[in-house]
Amino acid sequence: MPVIGQIRSRFEKAKPLKGHRIAACLHVTSETANLVITLKAGGADIRLCASNPLSTQDDVAAHLVKDHGISVFAVHGANHRQYYRHINSVLDAAPTMTQDDGCDLVNTLHGKRRSLLPDIIGGTEETTTGVIRLRAMEKDGALEFPVIAVNDADTKHLFDNRYGTGQSTIDGIIRATNRLLAGRTMVVAGYGWCGRGVAMRARGMGSHVIITEIDPTKAIEAVMDGFQVMPMEKAAPLGDIFVTLTGNINVIDVAHFRRMKDGAVVCNSGHFDVEINIQGLRKLARKSRTLRPEVVEHEISPTRRIRVISEGRLVNLSAAEGHPAAVMDMSFANQALAAEYLARYAHKLENRVYVMPRVLDEKVAKLKLRSMGFQIDKLSAEQEKYMSSYDMGT
Repeated sequence: MPVIGQIRSRFEKAKPLKGHRIAACLHVTSETANLVITLKAGGADIRLCASNPLSTQDDVAAHLVKDHGISVFAVHGANHRQYYRHINSVLDAAPTMTQDDGCDLVNTLHGKRRSLLPDIIGGTEETTTGVIRLRAMEKDGALEFPVIAVNDADTKHLFDNRYGTGQSTIDGIIRATNRLLAGRTMVVAGYGWCGRGVAMRARGMGSHVIITEIDPTKAIEAVMDGFQVMPMEKAAPLGDIFVTLTGNINVIDVAHFRRMKDGAVVCNSGHFDVEINIQGLRKLARKSRTLRPEVVEHEISPTRRIRVISEGRLVNLSAAEGHPAAVMDMSFANQALAAEYLARYAHKLENRVYVMPRVLDEKVAKLKLRSMGFQIDKLSAEQEKYMSSYDMGT
């Protein structure tokens, strides 16, 4: 992760986060470790908890505590009660800044820990799901501090969401099932940047890909990208493998399970485990059994069985190792720079969701290009004049 490494080197000298206490609710992985170590190098007192119980890498959590003195509250497979106890543990330090991955930390602050709100200058959000929730809070006037939508940075969603989710989701499906994707029909629910990434990678491995969407513009885009588009009701009997990436609830519901073919595989790569109605499937099933470590088969009838990966949780992090470090390098560089930006300018911001400042977004892109050994052109003085004028004709 050379970009975050360059930022860490600067942070060690400048200490831009000195005096700040950061509460972070992120996936506890080796990539995240590089971020929190960088934030500590910048002078921050940081506490970390997990944003998903099945994504925690216990060895990474132990390493951060033992070798870096960073307080981590996370364990792989934590239950619901433990999950929120860990969130409250990071909040017990009375943070001045938050870093969230899904908005559970911010929701807890605005709900049961409101006494801590006056000390918080701002926060950052890593996911599409979290940004959606934060914008709903802003719309209702419920958001009590400014938040930078790191997810909306071009150097985040164009790469992390598309290439990272695309590769790691396919990786999780293959590891969990050992299925051959070539010749199979994969149904991808949602054609945002994550859905685009999965659809692109699945097609590259020989799958026939069907897209389901609610957004007409995204649906047209999927059609013109060469994919078949239809409602989930019509896709249900056609799919061999189903992946949800929408951020919404019950995208695959009981009515869809009833129409699926025998042996259909269902998984989710959206942030929360709400996109597949697992409870509905369990009630529908006559019996269930574990086929493989991450795969549970639910028998609906003697001739129809539905197989679910990782209980409907993030398949790329629960059945695989998540996004490769090379792509998370840019995402976490954005997180670090956004924290530095808040430390400097939060007093000028309103209680709103802000897009990542363009200058920082481009800085991450430049650092990444340099680390990869690529160079790009620069505008000449003549070209700059032409691009900023209106009186030079053809």
